[in-house]
Amino acid sequence: MIKTQRLEQLGLSADDAASVAQRVNDCLWKHPPGECWQHVSDSVLRPEHPFDVHRYVHETVFADWDETRGPRPAWVPTRAHIEGSNLHPLMKQIGHDDYASFHRWSVDHHEAFWDSAIGKLDIRFRRPPQKIVDLAQGVQKPDWLPAARLNVVESCFQADPDAPAIVCGLSSGALTSQTYEELRRLTNRVSNGLRQCGFAPGDAIAVDMPMTPESVVIYLGIIQAGCVVVSIADSFAAPQIRTRLAIADTRGIFTTDHMVRGGKRLPMYKKVVEADAPRAIVLPGPEGMTVERRPGDATWEDFLGNSDDFDPHIAAPGDDINVLFSSGTTAEPKAIPWHHTTAIKAAVDGHFHQDIQAANVVAWPTNLGWMMGPWLIFASLINRATIALFQDAPTGRSFGSFVQDAKVTMLGVVPSIVRLWRQSRCMEGLDWHAIRAFSSTGECSNADDMLYLMHLAGYRPVVEYCGGTEIGGGYITGTLIQPSAPSTFSTPALGIDVQILDADGVAADVGELFLVGPSMGLSTRLLNRDHAEVYFDSTPACSDGRVLRRHGDHFQRLAGGYYRAQGRVDDTMNLGGIKASSAQIERALEGIDGVTETAAVACPPPEGGPDRLVIYAVCDAGAPNDSGTLIGSMQKAISAHLNPLFKVHDVVVVDALPRTASQKVMRRHLRAQYEGGDDRK
Repeated sequence: MIKTQRLEQLGLSADDAASVAQRVNDCLWKHPPGECWQHVSDSVLRPEHPFDVHRYVHETVFADWDETRGPRPAWVPTRAHIEGSNLHPLMKQIGHDDYASFHRWSVDHHEAFWDSAIGKLDIRFRRPPQKIVDLAQGVQKPDWLPAARLNVVESCFQADPDAPAIVCGLSSGALTSQTYEELRRLTNRVSNGLRQCGFAPGDAIAVDMPMTPESVVIYLGIIQAGCVVVSIADSFAAPQIRTRLAIADTRGIFTTDHMVRGGKRLPMYKKVVEADAPRAIVLPGPEGMTVERRPGDATWEDFLGNSDDFDPHIAAPGDDINVLFSSGTTAEPKAIPWHHTTAIKAAVDGHFHQDIQAANVVAWPTNLGWMMGPWLIFASLINRATIALFQDAPTGRSFGSFVQDAKVTMLGVVPSIVRLWRQSRCMEGLDWHAIRAFSSTGECSNADDMLYLMHLAGYRPVVEYCGGTEIGGGYITGTLIQPSAPSTFSTPALGIDVQILDADGVAADVGELFLVGPSMGLSTRLLNRDHAEVYFDSTPACSDGRVLRRHGDHFQRLAGGYYRAQGRVDDTMNLGGIKASSAQIERALEGIDGVTETAAVACPPPEGGPDRLVIYAVCDAGAPNDSGTLIGSMQKAISAHLNPLFKVHDVVVVDALPRTASQKVMRRHLRAQYEGGDDRK
């Protein structure tokens, strides 16, 4: 039962505490936990209540929760939620009342599923496919939509021409917008400009820019012209840019003079020049042009074609549209081509899992160098929604005000950003009730942080989304018709199956997760690696004969059909003969006073022998950060929550953890740094 005194201790006034306690306790008497929480989160708790109050009430409501039903939810869909979803009409059409059986149908009848999904999205074909997929070369090399002809960009312009396609927020608070018709016309001018510059279908053209309205039309214009986008993260230094340009045999590049983040002007064009990039089209930065252009490079105004009309280059579904790269933190990055069908996979995921609907507003802080940039474009525009872009860092209140003012309905996040919001409390007091759902990807999330995120919007579900560039979206995720439990996944993605195997290759509830295809979006080749060797060679055999595809993630299957991510398999460590993932160690360390973030790595001693557990820690300003004290507190937490046999050898305090452009912690970098002696005691 909820105690009034405890609510007062957590920050409520006496009157408010008494009211909340009475209403929650009355609900607990009348309803089971799930129904009670649905009512309490909707009608009793308010975003302005201290988060500690929310957490206490949630823990109390589910104190007697039967864990065999699955993890404790923090959002439960109503009948109206289910019937208003994109999933419900298709489930009803196919004759499935429960989601689990519908997912099974999507896997067992993959041709029927993808045919139905393509129909729901009204994908435009200049020539329809003879069939959905040809598996003559096996599931490793499926031929999707054989004999079809299309340009997927045509499917991005089927909304009302006067509907908003992009809403853009400036750090000043001002909002600008572009209609679908304005976006289409500018995209056509980009395609015409490429033709006038002599670029031909198949040419690789890089984009090294922040996520702006201009970068969206450039991306679409390149693909519409039959050329191939080479995605470069706007944070990359010149050597990283040079490597990617060379791998993709790049013929041209779009960039901007500079960008502004957090009040700092960051050079962009200068890095492109240092990378010896080919011919560049240079857009002015927020402060205009500040660097003299190389001979032969063009300004944005000189480049744009004059005609608003363009006949798209019509291609085969498997033709390349985009080359994206893995993070490449310790070696040459994998170059992964996307096809027209990859764009369809992204849009299908957005339609069924994030439940993006026409006229929705979709925000996801990202850039074109990470797969979520192209994903955002296709998932939004093909679903006839509005892309919401913010022209500054998403870490402060100005971004939250943009989410409020743009009336964002689906907000994508990286867990690290949510943690920063929680630490600074910068998003509290904003009106985020327009949000229908959050979605989280990029790294393992923290349940407490995700509960905090949900409370900011008066409780909306978080669709966890795990996949990769070589998948074109997600392979395990959630829906808006299933209860949402913080930091868990409720389903494999529609049209794809998964298999968890232990170290001996036996089906298990904890272990390495493998993909079971075929699924649209899965890569079939790499530009600079042997695709079969990377994803299929030496994978275990599935008990039913299906071919397993390696992805490299470690997962735990929970009760009720839910899953929890446990980090990358290459982040798995062997400590005293017992295997554990970095994510497991880091989860056990959550809540240590003064420690805001940790990264666990296993390092061999210089003299050889068993790996030793090393923790890198980011601490609050002014918090005790001496290694001895931290080792003691961390050892106590690991012993209590994980395994007393796991011994902390060393704690290294750092100002920040190194991250890739997609915000993933670079544990291999930390391991190499420690082994190199930079941080070794």
